[in-house]
Amino acid sequence: MSIEIRNLRKTFGQFDVLKELSLTVESGELLALLGPSGCGKTTLLRIIAGLETADAGQVLFHGEDATQRTVSERQVGFVFQHYALFRHMTVFDNVAFGLSVRPRASRPSKQEIRERVMRLLKLVQLDWLADAYPDQLSGGQRQRIALARSLAVEPSVLLLDEPFGALDAKVRKDLRRWLRQLHDDIHLTSVFVTHDQEEALEVSDRVVVMNRGVIEQVGRPEEIYEHPASPFVTQFLGDVNLFHGRVNVNQVEIGDYAHPLDSPVSHHGNGDASIYIRPHDLALSREPGQALATGTVEHIHTVGPIVRVELRRQGSGDLIDAALTRDDYQTLRLMLGDTVYVRPRKLAVFLDDGANI
Repeated sequence: MSIEIRNLRKTFGQFDVLKELSLTVESGELLALLGPSGCGKTTLLRIIAGLETADAGQVLFHGEDATQRTVSERQVGFVFQHYALFRHMTVFDNVAFGLSVRPRASRPSKQEIRERVMRLLKLVQLDWLADAYPDQLSGGQRQRIALARSLAVEPSVLLLDEPFGALDAKVRKDLRRWLRQLHDDIHLTSVFVTHDQEEALEVSDRVVVMNRGVIEQVGRPEEIYEHPASPFVTQFLGDVNLFHGRVNVNQVEIGDYAHPLDSPVSHHGNGDASIYIRPHDLALSREPGQALATGTVEHIHTVGPIVRVELRRQGSGDLIDAALTRDDYQTLRLMLGDTVYVRPRKLAVFLDDGANI
C-alpha cells in the first residue's frame, strides 16, 4: 500500500513541528525518516498512524484520503522504541492480543489465532519462547516480539519509531540486518524513524532527511551520502572538514589550491563557497607540491581498521581530521610532529548563497 502526504502542517503552541510537508512512500518500500531530535520525524509517523492530528494537509493510503480515519480504520502496525509489551502475558499472548480483542464478527477462531501466532514467532525466530514472559527476554528478543505482535493483525503499513534505540550497539546491528531480511521476505510498506545515520543508510530503500519540520533531501542511501543536497545533510551524515574558498566557473579555489569540479557551474554563478571534505576523502603525503593544506600531526588514534589522524593546519591553526587505512598509515610511518601535505580526493561544494554544486 502506498502512502501520500500532502502539505502537512502541525504546530505545538508557537512551534512549527511540520511545515507544509509533502512526501510519497511507494508500495512495498522500506523508508527511513532520518533527522536530529525535534526535527518532526516522530510527529510525522504518529500522524500517519492516526495517533496525532495534523492542523492542515492530507494523508492518503493507496490514493484514498485517510486523514479522518481512526487508528483501527487505517490498519497500521506500530512498533514503539520501548516495546510496550504486557509484562503479565506470555510471549504467545502478547502476539495474539490484537487478534483476541477483535469484535466477535471479525475475530479468528482460537485455532486460527494459534496458527498465525506460531507462524509469526517462527518468522522472528522466537517460536521456542512462546511460553516465556517479557521479563525473561533480552532487549533484542522483546523488540522482535513487539514486531511480531504488530504483524499479527496483518497491517497494510508497518510504522516503527526508533525501534532499536534502546538496544546496545551489537544487538542493534544484528537487528538491522534481520529487519532488512524480514522486509525483503514480506514486502510490507514500512516507515521507520531513526536519528542513527548508519542505521538509515544500511536498512532502507530510501532515506528522508528532515530538519526543523521540513524535508532536506529524499533519495536512495547511496545518493544521499554521495550527493548531499545541502550543508545540513552533508554534516548530519558524518564527520566533515570545512574549508572556505571561491568557485570560479569550473574549479574551486581554496587559497592557492585549485580543484577541478566535475562539471562547469556557470549556471550557478561564481562566488564564495563552503567546501566539505570527509576524513576518508583526504589523502596525506610527505611529498610537497600543490596541496590543499600543510599540517602538523597532533594526534593518532587507531579505531579498528581505520587510523584517524588529527592535523594542525599551518597558517590558520585549524584542525583537520583524516582517516587512513592501516596500510596507508604504515606506508607513511607517521609520527607526532611530522609535517604532511593534504590533498582531497572528493569534496562537496556549496555556494554561500545556498546553491549546491
